[in-house]
Amino acid sequence: MDLTELGAIERLVAVAGDVDILINNAGVIPGGDLASFTDQKWRDGWELKVHGYINLTRAVYAIMKTRGSGVIINDIGNAGERYDADYIAGTTGNASLMAFTRALGGRSLDDGIRVVGINPGPVDTDRIYNLLKRRASDWFGDESRWPELQARYPLGRPAKVREIADLIAFLASDRSAYTSGAIFTVDGGITSRSSII
Repeated sequence: MDLTELGAIERLVAVAGDVDILINNAGVIPGGDLASFTDQKWRDGWELKVHGYINLTRAVYAIMKTRGSGVIINDIGNAGERYDADYIAGTTGNASLMAFTRALGGRSLDDGIRVVGINPGPVDTDRIYNLLKRRASDWFGDESRWPELQARYPLGRPAKVREIADLIAFLASDRSAYTSGAIFTVDGGITSRSSII
């Protein structure tokens, strides 16, 4: 279902019923610098990821609050803490979702709900390879040189999907019952190196 459609979130929540764990996960904000974004392109990019996370959380949080338990995990992205002018809409959107996660998670245990976030860096999906190809084209004038950029990643590779999924599973479990309002960065140290590649 397209969660950007009017009424889609309400329909999803009605079908899902009593939700124990919500994992917000979307990555549709396109790359580009400030000059490459029209107002509409920026709004469209934020509609699913930023507004979608917030609106779905609002709907599910109300159900969890009535029950007095639940976990909400926002899969955000390290661009929210490692600012990238060539991914300006994504950097700004991710930073806002980090603030949303920390603000809500700071008090959510009062309602028996945990709200946490994760900030993956590059992950072994089609999205990262498309980004690498575009950057290679922009930087070197040759899309086929993308492996040179990947070689700059820690261990010379993006994170495996399982490496991210395992953290999500732990955060959703009772083994992490005292964790709320926190965001965990999984990017092989890229953010700490002060480099996106």
